[in-house]
Amino acid sequence: MINHIAAISFSPTGRTETLVREFGKQLAQRFHEEGVTLDFHSFTLPKDQDTLHSFGPHTLVVFGIPTYAGRIPNKALPFVQKLFSGDPDRKTPAVALVTFGNRSYDSSLTELRDELEKKDFLVFAAGAFAAPHAFAAIGREHPTEEDRARFRELLDRTEARLRSGKPLERVVIKGDAPVAPYYIPLGEDGQPAKFLKAKPKTDLTRCDHCGKCAKVCPMGSINPDNTDEVPGICIKCQACIQYCPQGAKYFDDPRFLSHKAMLEKSYQRTAGSEVF
Repeated sequence: MINHIAAISFSPTGRTETLVREFGKQLAQRFHEEGVTLDFHSFTLPKDQDTLHSFGPHTLVVFGIPTYAGRIPNKALPFVQKLFSGDPDRKTPAVALVTFGNRSYDSSLTELRDELEKKDFLVFAAGAFAAPHAFAAIGREHPTEEDRARFRELLDRTEARLRSGKPLERVVIKGDAPVAPYYIPLGEDGQPAKFLKAKPKTDLTRCDHCGKCAKVCPMGSINPDNTDEVPGICIKCQACIQYCPQGAKYFDDPRFLSHKAMLEKSYQRTAGSEVF
């Protein structure tokens, strides 16, 4: 039986962290009489991307990450691989969670399970939850009542498997289909939209140089002394845009905007969350 829950997330815009925190909180409440404790860990910001964490067999890890191009964000993957480890002998139980912006989670959940297994975690439950897209105007209706139902279903499954007294088993996701290649973003013309080098711009008529954008960038890529400079890598997470109090950050790359328009044209239907 577990005696502690560790809720872990990479969440530039906060939606994945909200999901992980709520799942951990509600699960801990279900084990309140057993004295199960709860804490939270984030590796979203550079200041938290060097701390190593090791968890024993009596800790349940709830691990959440957003979906980028159908996979774990490639710049966040090394942190998953190096910062967190379970018990090599008895394996540390884990629940894997991903969010996705109303298109598809593709292979992100499978990849997260597989990467956690390599670090001595036993992923016995998992869920992919639809959310508003980070930059396209789709999925704004999430979380829906159906999403909330799937959330409760995963809580029930997790609790039941922990209380069963039976050995936990590796969760099967999508029939154990292998991890697929990264999704290739398309433009309005149906052709690949290559915007890897696109970076946010700054409307200097609005910017008051508060430095908020530099503080929330998960890659530490925005120059804090001159925030209209982005010398580092941009993962298009939209944190700088979402958290800018003046609305001064924006993207104007035509290929990026074409992909955004394609998503808004093709993915207005409400995607469903899935649990395993």
